[in-house]
Amino acid sequence: MPWSDQRGGSGNGNGPWGRSPGSPRGGGGGRGGGPRGPRGPGGGGPQPPDLEEVLRRGQDRVRGWMPSMRGPRGIFILVLIAIGIWLLTGFYQVKPNQEGVVLRFGEWTKTTTPGLNYHLPGPIETVEKPEVTNINRVEIGYRTVRDNRGRQVQTAVPSESLMLTGDENIIDVKFTVFWRIIDAGQYLFNVRSPARTVKDASEAAMREVIGKTDLNSALSEGRSVLAAQTQELVQEILDSYESGILITQVEPQKIDPPEAVIDAFRDVQAARADEERAKNEAEAYRNDIIPRARGEAERILQEAEAYEQEVVARATGEAERFLLVFNEYRQAKNVTRQRIYLETMENILAGMNKVLIDSSSGGSQGVVPYLPLPELDRRRQDAAGRASQ
Repeated sequence: MPWSDQRGGSGNGNGPWGRSPGSPRGGGGGRGGGPRGPRGPGGGGPQPPDLEEVLRRGQDRVRGWMPSMRGPRGIFILVLIAIGIWLLTGFYQVKPNQEGVVLRFGEWTKTTTPGLNYHLPGPIETVEKPEVTNINRVEIGYRTVRDNRGRQVQTAVPSESLMLTGDENIIDVKFTVFWRIIDAGQYLFNVRSPARTVKDASEAAMREVIGKTDLNSALSEGRSVLAAQTQELVQEILDSYESGILITQVEPQKIDPPEAVIDAFRDVQAARADEERAKNEAEAYRNDIIPRARGEAERILQEAEAYEQEVVARATGEAERFLLVFNEYRQAKNVTRQRIYLETMENILAGMNKVLIDSSSGGSQGVVPYLPLPELDRRRQDAAGRASQ
C-alpha cells in the first residue's frame, strides 16, 4: 500500500511519520527513534525530529503512490486534476476603476462590472480590463516636456496650432482636450488608436470653429464660445465613430496671433483701441451738443413765433384803435383833436418833474429863469444807459 514501508515494513503504524522497523517503542539511545525522538539522559524532554529522516520518508511515500497512479485510472485522475485547474483559471477580478470586456475567440461578447467574475477559460474566452474612470488628456498645438532640471516646459507645435480665421487671419491656438471611456467594448474594438483619434478629431473641430469666427471675437469674448462649440463638434465626430469616448472638457491654453507678428498686431490693436475711444468721445460729444442745439433752435423758433404773434396783435390793435379814432374824428373834429392833444400831453408830461406858476396872480414876478444843464445832461446819460441795456 502507499502508506507501507517499501523496505519490508509490516505496516503496523510504520508510515513515514512512524518509527523505524525494529526500533524499540520506548526509545533508547541511538538515532532511529520515532517522531518524538530519543529521550535525553535522565528521561528529559522530546528531541526535534531528524530532518534528513523526514525527507527520506516523504520520498518513500511518493514512491508508494506512483504504482497506484499507473494505468487508466491514474490517467483519468490526472486529467480531472488538469481540467479542474484549467477551469479555475476562468476567475478574474475587475477593479473599481475598470470594466471587463469578455472576448470569445477574439469576438466581444459581454461587458462585466467591477468585482469577481468568471469567463470560460482560455483560449476559449479572454478578458480585457480597460480603466474607464481615468481622465485622459490630449495636448494640441503644444507638448509638455521636462527640461534638464526636471521642470515641466511647453514646446510649441506650429503645424497643429496655426489656424485660419473666418476673416482670413492666422491665429495661434493651443488647447487641451480631456476625455474618458464610457463604453469599454466600443473603445477597444471600434477605434484602433483612441488617443490619436481624439487628437485628430479635436484639431479638425477646432479648425472648423475657428474658420467660422473672426479674429477679434476669437481673441476677446469668443474663448468660452469656441471651447463649447469645439467640445460639441468633437463629441459628434466620436459618436459617429461609435468610439465609446466622452469628451469632458475642452480647455483653451493660448489664443494669440503668431509669434512673428504679435508685436505688430499689438500696435494694430492699440490703434484700434484709440480709434474706438475717439469714436466714443465723438459720439458722446455729438449726443451732448445736438440735443442742446436742437433745444436752442426750438426756443428761438418759439420766441420768434411769440414775437410775431405779439407784433401782429399789437399792429392789429393799433389799426383798429386808429380806425375807431378816425371815425370819431370825422364826426367831431374839434373835440377829437382836443382830446388827442390832451392825451398826448398827458403821456409826455406824466413822467416829468413839473413846477406850475400861476402868472395871473403875479407869481411869476421875482422868478429867475434857470436852465439846469447838468441835470439835463445826467438825465440824458441815464436814458442812454437804459436804452443800451
